[in-house]
Amino acid sequence: MPSPGTRMPAAFIGHGSPMHALRANRYTEAWREFGRSAPRPRAILVISAHWYTNVTAVTAMARPRTIHDFYGFPQELYDLTYPAPGLPELAEEVADLTKPQWVGCDVDSWGIDHGTWSVLRHAFPEASIPVLQLSLNAFQGFDQHLELGRRLRGLRDSGVLIIGSGNVVHTLAALDHTRAEEGFDWARRFDDAARTVLQSTDPTGVAALTGHRDFDNAVPTPDHFLPLLYVAALAGDEPLSLLIDGHQAGSMSMAAYTVGMPAETVGSPSCAGD
Repeated sequence: MPSPGTRMPAAFIGHGSPMHALRANRYTEAWREFGRSAPRPRAILVISAHWYTNVTAVTAMARPRTIHDFYGFPQELYDLTYPAPGLPELAEEVADLTKPQWVGCDVDSWGIDHGTWSVLRHAFPEASIPVLQLSLNAFQGFDQHLELGRRLRGLRDSGVLIIGSGNVVHTLAALDHTRAEEGFDWARRFDDAARTVLQSTDPTGVAALTGHRDFDNAVPTPDHFLPLLYVAALAGDEPLSLLIDGHQAGSMSMAAYTVGMPAETVGSPSCAGD
């Protein structure tokens, strides 16, 4: 439990393929180092790209299940579990903080999806810290997601580590696995544009990148981009710091950012390959 007065950091993690849950590479080592360096939270709230639905809800069960929300992967991946407890009372805090916007408490339909456990398995491998997820409401615009992120800022002062898990660039239709650690020109341009904004004193300006010439290629659907807006909103006027960058398969950005870390860390490019 963090000491009174400690403001918890927040992070956006580019999680990429579910297979990173099984891998040791420079991305997963950066996630691990982030977990080692962050103050120990009383709970972790994750906004994952993979709970993209028609309502705003927060998980409120005492024992969230591990969700394997993918297909066509090795059995070893389906055998993984992340048995972290929930924290129902925190779900009530989230619902109160976000008023007048309604946030439902989900007691039985969701759990911990791979956007969450593939990252936490490296960052907090003991699975002993309570974990909650906040859904992404598909019927809300970017400004509404930013406002919800602002309303969550108070959680950082009550021992809650907030993580957005998605990808700045996430275009599955364009994946080219012959370009293992490369990005297409348009993917790199958009990633660079996002980094410039996120490292400014107004990270929320990243929401205005809808006008960027490469936005439609980089963000064909909003689900993986929206978690970034929450972390930008949580930062306020504090620039985000790059935790790790890189691209995979041409059209996947693996960039990750933190805000409020006592000492920023960067994954080493010399770590084992993916």
